[in-house]
Amino acid sequence: MKILLISANTAETPYPVYPLGMGIVANALLKAGHAVKQFDFLHSGQSLEKLSDVLRAQAPALVGISIRNIDNVNALNEQHYINTVRQIVMAIRASVKAPIVLGGAGFSIMPEAILDTVGADYGIVGEGELAVVDFAGTIERGERPEKCIRSSGYIPSASMGSAEYDPDIMSFYFRYGNMVGVQTKRGCVHHCVYCTYPLLEGRIVRPRPVTDVVDDIERLISDKAPYIFFTDSIFNDEKSLFLDLLHEMKRRRISTPWTCFIKPGSIPEEQVLLMKETGLKAVEIGSDAASDPALKGMGKDFLFKDIIASNDVFVRNGIATANFFMFGGPGETKESVKEGITNIVALQNTVSFMFMGVRILPGTPLEQIALKEGVIRPGQDLLGSVYYLSPTLDRAWLEQTMLEGFKDHRQCFFPADKFESSLKFLHQMGYAGSMWEMLSPNRMRIVSRTRE
Repeated sequence: MKILLISANTAETPYPVYPLGMGIVANALLKAGHAVKQFDFLHSGQSLEKLSDVLRAQAPALVGISIRNIDNVNALNEQHYINTVRQIVMAIRASVKAPIVLGGAGFSIMPEAILDTVGADYGIVGEGELAVVDFAGTIERGERPEKCIRSSGYIPSASMGSAEYDPDIMSFYFRYGNMVGVQTKRGCVHHCVYCTYPLLEGRIVRPRPVTDVVDDIERLISDKAPYIFFTDSIFNDEKSLFLDLLHEMKRRRISTPWTCFIKPGSIPEEQVLLMKETGLKAVEIGSDAASDPALKGMGKDFLFKDIIASNDVFVRNGIATANFFMFGGPGETKESVKEGITNIVALQNTVSFMFMGVRILPGTPLEQIALKEGVIRPGQDLLGSVYYLSPTLDRAWLEQTMLEGFKDHRQCFFPADKFESSLKFLHQMGYAGSMWEMLSPNRMRIVSRTRE
């Protein structure tokens, strides 16, 4: 059966992200014997006309749409993406009569609301590569499922497949950051109050077989992929499963540029050296809050001193680092805000990105906190951007305090998206790699000198 898969993501900040989820679903469908075409809406220039041309040429019997994000979670510069999905659905309806099924992380967060808003036929919640094969079989038999939305459950480690990396789509992403994603495991054991990873992937960490992951890496290297991004919610998991991957990479003598998300804590120097030996160039440290009271309110199990230690061990070994911080979370006060600004400014040889407010998403502990404190009301629609801001804080005071606190510090970005012009400038100069590496203090000095 002919199937067209569409990645609806249009977010380009901090840079375009390769549609890994679509590739994983495509691979599962190909193995099941279907003829699959992948279409990336961002790669197409967000052209509905090009999409319509592909639809008419392919005449698919089923169309799947992958939704990565609902919005950009930036309260100071909101961008919403669901209307784009609705336009894609309308273009499909005008071109073919195939049923339309939605999936992806963004869809799985609010499936009923999104399905109703965009007007598609069906949706698959959660890890979709097995469920979509079953769903496609149903459609191929000429049947129509009774339920519009089905939950896929969590997939066993052995069933997690590779992605079908499309060369044409990859070439587009190589021009913007040079990175392509690889997933090594799913699941998160932590209890951050705002996070949906445990809802989407469960609380049990399920690693893919390391030989399969490294096979993917070798395949991407042969395809001239310049930079690997390990997309795991946390790379350095509690059971140190990531070390098995690194040792297999070392055994195969792989050293290719890569980056990942790191949980702050006591990270042994020998682990950092092993990461560097296999090609680690940059990390995002999962900081999220900038003082001990704020970290506690966000459900973190570490202190700010752990953020400092993690940053130091990577910087000491020549690895670029970045930290993202949210102000205004549960328990945040004027005192913790001022302490947080002082803490961030004092971080050495790193770049920091600050956000104001925390996006409230269904099913998270933050939703319950917001209900209890009266920040939201029961039954409130959360599809439109709804942010938590500690009731002890005034929004105008917080914004002004953060603007004043970070304005004279080149390594600190608030609002968080003010780096975009610098990043585009570095791309024009020929620099590539992770955003954190490109916006390191040394690179930013280059930008400053060049523009003067």
